[in-house]
This record gives sequence, C-alpha cells and structure tokens, in this order.
Amino acid sequence: MLRIYNSLTNKKEEFKPIEPGKVRMYVCGMTVYDLCHLGHARVLVVFDMVVRYLRSVGYDVTYIRNITDIDDKIIQRANENGETFTELTQRFISAMHEDAAVLNILPPDEEPKATAYMADIIKMVADLIERGYAYAGDNGDVYYSVNKFGSYGKLSGKKLEDLRAGERVAVDSYKKEPLDFVLWKAAKPDEPSWDSPWGQGRPGWHIECSAMSTCCLGNHFDIHGGGQDLQFPHHENEIAQSEAATGETFVNYWMHNGFVRIDDEKMSKSLGNFFTIREVLKQYRPEEVRYFILASHYRSPLNYADSLLDAAQSALARLYTALRGVVIEAGEYDADAVMRFNQAMDEDFNTAEAMSVLFELANNINKSRESEPLQAAIYARTLKHLAGILGLLEAEPDEFLKSMAGSQSEGDNLQIEELVNERIQAKKDKNWQRADEIRDQLHAMGIELEDKGAETVWRRS
Repeated sequence: MLRIYNSLTNKKEEFKPIEPGKVRMYVCGMTVYDLCHLGHARVLVVFDMVVRYLRSVGYDVTYIRNITDIDDKIIQRANENGETFTELTQRFISAMHEDAAVLNILPPDEEPKATAYMADIIKMVADLIERGYAYAGDNGDVYYSVNKFGSYGKLSGKKLEDLRAGERVAVDSYKKEPLDFVLWKAAKPDEPSWDSPWGQGRPGWHIECSAMSTCCLGNHFDIHGGGQDLQFPHHENEIAQSEAATGETFVNYWMHNGFVRIDDEKMSKSLGNFFTIREVLKQYRPEEVRYFILASHYRSPLNYADSLLDAAQSALARLYTALRGVVIEAGEYDADAVMRFNQAMDEDFNTAEAMSVLFELANNINKSRESEPLQAAIYARTLKHLAGILGLLEAEPDEFLKSMAGSQSEGDNLQIEELVNERIQAKKDKNWQRADEIRDQLHAMGIELEDKGAETVWRRS
C-alpha cells in the first residue's frame, strides 16, 4: 500500500488514484532565464524517481512538467542581453534538457510552455471574472479577489487575517484588497504582449500553471508536485484560481521536496549562493549527483557538501564493484529484497531506506560470488533491477570504476592501461620486481588492482 505525505493535510495518506491504475501528475518546472542549479536538479531527480517507481509497480502515469517561458525575470534578462525573450528562453530550454539528460531524467509525457497556452489562460481569467472571483482594474490589470475564495490558505495553513496584518495598500494601488494578486498584466512599452479582452498584456505567473495543468490533465487530477518554496503563494494561488474557475477539486495529493542548502541557507539565485548543475558536474559525475540527491528523503533539507558527494561516489563504487564480473541475464529476482525495497518506497518514497536493500544485495553478491555463483547472479540481477527504478547503476561496472568524478582525462586512463599491460607482461616474463614496482606506482596514483588469473582489472580507490 503506497502512502504519500500530502502537504494539503500534513499527513501520510493511502494513495488512491482518481481512475484505478492510472496516475495524472503535474510538476512545476523551470523558469528559463538562466542555467539550472542544484535546487532545480533536486526537483528533476525527485519527481523522476516518483514517476519511475509508480510505473514499476504497474501504474499508467501521465507526467506533465511545465516550462515558464514568459515572466518579469525573463523579460529583464533578455533586455540586459539585447536579445528577444524567445531567443533567451530557447537557449536555456536547450540547456535544461541537456542537464536533465545527463542526470538520467526521463522526459515528461508533455512539457507545456506558457506562451503556447495563451488562449487557455485568457479563457480561465475570463471565467474567473464571470464567476465573480476576479476583476479588471482601471490600469488594465486583472486581479484575483482572494477574499471571495473561502478556503484560501488551506494548503499553506496561512489565515487571511494574519496575511492582511502583514500587508499595506499603496496609495496608487488598483487592487480592492492588499492580498489580491494579478492574473493579467497590462502591457508596458516594448514588452512582449498578447491580445486579450482587457487590452494588450501578458499573464501572471500563477494563472499559467492553473491553465496548463487543467488543459493537460483535466480539472481534477491526482498529484501536483514542486519545490517547498512554491507551496505559498504559488500553489496556494493555483488552488484558488483553479477551483474557483472550474467548481471542482483541483488536486488530491500535493508533494513538496525540501530545500537544497549551503551552509544551512537555502540555495537560491536571489541569494547568490547557488551552484549550477554544470559547475557541480565539473567535479562529480552525473550519477554521483543523482545518488547524492536520492540518498536523503525527498522532503528533508539537503545540505550541499563535498564530503557528501564524495560519500556518494564511494557508495556507488561499492555497488559497482559487487556487480563487476557477474554475468547478468534474464531470470528471477530475489523476492525478499524486492518486497523490502517496495515497502520502503511505499512509505512516502523513502529512497534512503530503499538504498539499504541495495547494499544488502551487494554484500550478498560478494559472499556468494565464489561458492554459489547462480545465487550471486540472482542477487546481481535484483540489484540492477531495483537500482534501475531509482535511475542508478546503468553504466558498465568497469567503465564506472575506471573513472571518477569527471576529473580524469582520457590520457590518464591510457597511461593507467599502459602500466597495467606492462605489469601483465612483466608477470608473464616472471619479472616480479618490475611487476611490484608498477603496482606500487599505480597505488600511489590512487589505482587499485585486482588479479583474476591472467586478467587484471583496475579501479580508482
């Protein structure tokens, strides 16, 4: 029985899809005005893991992850660069896809862009005005009337009276209430704009996701995900807009992944304390970054530290070392390991606990490799299968173990191969002194050797 922590109720709940056997899931994707940072990587990896697991246990999943390709930051950055907003966004969409691919992120089933849903956005704004939940200001903007939606705050737990106490209406404000938020922005000179019943303009951020999600998945769907920072006001506003416009429940289960932190501060572009995915990948391999993210529960804070990424590297080396030399063919799995892996994942996708099953399997491979090779093959097959559900252990063991963190060049590996081959020849010539010298030289370079009869394999320690 799968249980998911629902941010709407602040408790774990048994997952019951709206339509048996099918899951419709929407995740807020990137605002594409810059390169993705490690916080974005966590969103990508976490919900990729969720989709992979749901599919592995038999659900037919429709996964939508949107792209915000028009907003204030995009316009400002394009102006600073002296380019059109479409040139800017297309460049960073391509970069995002490249980053996602190297992290082994499966593509979503659909990836709607806000600018492609302008007619649907305008229709939803018009519906909200017609239903009495929105109004046009004298300045050409359209606002959502928060006090008209009686359950506003149900996702974040915030109360209207508390929110009002922290707000102040500006003298020239066109809002009726300080908490009202913009659905449609009147065009400013030289800004991208679209025709609407309220004049030239562009959508507010919140309405974009309401329109895209309901267009792709229907008015009522199963799971909506995103980073914890989106819970308020973005997701709160999505609920208010969507339920007011359609008269239906918007989403059954809300999932929010925790922040990535550096020195116990949230990683963000606004604070300037972020590492882009590409910067991290200069030091560490993509699989090590993916492992690092999944080694912690998705709702917990994730503190960035080189020591933790080094630990991820070492952990993957242990798993790959166990698989090395074992022939893996189609066949049965270790039923107990599969059951315990699924039990861990069924408890709100507890990847940390699920990974402990992987290491038990690795230990079992090592223990039975010589004495029970058929059983070792079952353990190895199961390890590959379960790790694959997490998007891990998809490389060839020898290839992974021969390179670490992207810091070694092809020339380094060629030098190592030459020394290994020279040592093999020295042993054939019974030149034991030279063979020992080469082993010591390689050891000083951080290379470990394992002799298997006439064959020698190596890996970085």
